[in-house]
Amino acid sequence: MSERLFTLDEAAAMSGGEVFRAEGFTGEEIFSVAADSRVAGAGALFVPLKGERTDGHVHIAEAFERGARVSLTDKSFWDAHGERLRAQAARPRCAFIIVESSLSALQTLAARYMEGRRALPVCISGSNGKTTTKEITGAILAREAPFFMNRGNLNSEIGLPLSVFEVKNDADFAVFEMGMNHEGEMDVLVNIVKPRAALITNIGTAHIGFLGSPQNIAAEKKKLFLALPPKEKAYVYEGEPFRSFLKEGVAADVLPFGETSTPGFGGYEDLGLDGYSLCLGGETVRFPLPGIYNLRNALGAVSLCRGLGISEKAIQAGLGSVKPLFGRGQIFRADVTVLQDCYNANPQSMQSAIDFLGALAWRGRKIAVLGSMKELGAFSAQEHRNIGARVFASGFNAAFFFGEEMREAFAVLEEERFSGVFRWFADFDGLKKAVVSFAAAGDIVLVKGSRSMELERMTEALAGRQGGCDV
Repeated sequence: MSERLFTLDEAAAMSGGEVFRAEGFTGEEIFSVAADSRVAGAGALFVPLKGERTDGHVHIAEAFERGARVSLTDKSFWDAHGERLRAQAARPRCAFIIVESSLSALQTLAARYMEGRRALPVCISGSNGKTTTKEITGAILAREAPFFMNRGNLNSEIGLPLSVFEVKNDADFAVFEMGMNHEGEMDVLVNIVKPRAALITNIGTAHIGFLGSPQNIAAEKKKLFLALPPKEKAYVYEGEPFRSFLKEGVAADVLPFGETSTPGFGGYEDLGLDGYSLCLGGETVRFPLPGIYNLRNALGAVSLCRGLGISEKAIQAGLGSVKPLFGRGQIFRADVTVLQDCYNANPQSMQSAIDFLGALAWRGRKIAVLGSMKELGAFSAQEHRNIGARVFASGFNAAFFFGEEMREAFAVLEEERFSGVFRWFADFDGLKKAVVSFAAAGDIVLVKGSRSMELERMTEALAGRQGGCDV
């Protein structure tokens, strides 16, 4: 079992809750925090949260059966179902912390816990590239310092506080990815971790359907920089149109990163699918992720780590050790080469992937398999039409569109009388059959769409021709 996080009474005091103990309760020490009853193991504090499909309060008994000994509960739920909850706690001898809101209590508890850690909080946000930049930063830090990095993209008002409880006191740095899709969410995140260094990769139109405009997105992201104390360092891409806005009124030093401003960077050679050869600190370094967007992610991580005092040797070694994440720039090579970039998609990341493959020197045919982009609201139709125009201008031989929103991209190719093969599908089975039948040896296929489209299934459909991920 991992080290103790806090006791029941400490957790109640930190979260502002009231304790109920079943008779014979012995689980005073809490070793983990879980919001999913299926992973609430021995010694866990269970946090029941209300979601779109279910209320975690109905899974408290399951959490207790799996080993959790304490659960938060909203006061309103306790008042309505207290008798049943007491019965659920009696046999396994468990306890409750009764709070006004389980989500708010989770966030408050995480903030108080983080205050007791010695690790310096390093926070990365942006519309595109934040997860990759975080992973590159972690690869560099791993060469020199004990550190923590939140797993996957646990970067929301729920995921980030859950990550905080994994920070141990032997870490020098705690690297957090911060995402947001509505106004006020960044306020919550910075209050939990209280950043001491920060980087914003870019301002795009991801989640614009919730926030309304790029300006509103920039204002929400800027809260990360505003939370930094004076004399600390913040970084933003040198070519970011909102750079001046992000810098204005910020107490910290806001510094640029990029091809002309990252210290020690002396240029690069583009190796196509094999990434880049970089001149860094006077040495040649192989960086294996392809695409100019990934090069800029790397330069952001380099600038950030230099500001943290990480050595040149560790930076060089870390860059060379980077591996692609699931669905982010994965390359599968065999008869048909697949560029799988389907973990998520928004207009900027979609355009970047199309531009990269369009410009890539390739002897065979280039095929785009593109799924709908979500959370674009009133901007959706135009942004999908923009994607169609991008495909038309980028030299693809074929384009297969999937999802209702992508009908707009298909319409553009119809209007422009695209000379290649292009089709639209509402169902995945039809898409799969068409792509698998069309793709031939020597082709390269870009697979990209929002997470809900699950386009990794297309790579699986081509698996008979694939040899595995090689970068």
